[in-house]
Amino acid sequence: MNTSGDRLKALLRECHLTASDFAANRRVTPQHVNNWFKRGIPMARLDEIAELLCVNSRWLRTGEGVKHPGLVSSNDEKSPAQTGQPKPANACDIDAPFYNETLHPDGSGKTHVVKIPDCTVRLSCSTLQALDVSPDQAICAPMIGNSMAHRIQDGSTVAIDRSLTQIVDGEIYALEQDGMLRIKYLYRLPNNGLRIRSHNCLEYPDEVFDATEVHAQQIRILGWVFWWSTLSQRRPPVPYKLDE
Repeated sequence: MNTSGDRLKALLRECHLTASDFAANRRVTPQHVNNWFKRGIPMARLDEIAELLCVNSRWLRTGEGVKHPGLVSSNDEKSPAQTGQPKPANACDIDAPFYNETLHPDGSGKTHVVKIPDCTVRLSCSTLQALDVSPDQAICAPMIGNSMAHRIQDGSTVAIDRSLTQIVDGEIYALEQDGMLRIKYLYRLPNNGLRIRSHNCLEYPDEVFDATEVHAQQIRILGWVFWWSTLSQRRPPVPYKLDE
């Protein structure tokens, strides 16, 4: 990986974002993004893209230094091998397993949510530590549909803490409902009832389930959503057109 364009392509792959999705979020054409892949990211956009993708702009530009903010560079501190100390937990990334809807093998045409073999998403240990998420409890999944727009866009990747399935009103959770993967705000109701709310509430009204319906529709909370890859939908206007 020798150019900022190579590193951008790899970052989008890690986030499961296509060049077209990224272009739409940045309000540029897919050809612009392909040009960045080939020629490198324009200097005028480096800081913006680095911030969006949670990496250091210096690393994105040159490949030098630490990739993620908050980590210690080997140039700033002796390596674990030199000091004889164990490698710090926050000086690495983890490969979180990726889950998605797939057709059930029984031929019924229904779906279920399963781990996708050989598919992982790279997450920063510093992010997990900041939110007290155990690395072995972190999984990822896609946002399917526009029910959470514009907070979480269709096609985004979300990270989930499987250890937190107890509902805290108003938090975002991943759940499986009769084999369907859903990302929603959840609220508790009396007698073990459940309210499901979308961010795009104009198109998707609240759904209310009593305990019997929760059981009948096999609603299972997969965990708390603590990170997602959604990018800004609007670039602020500038007084002149930047040279692409």
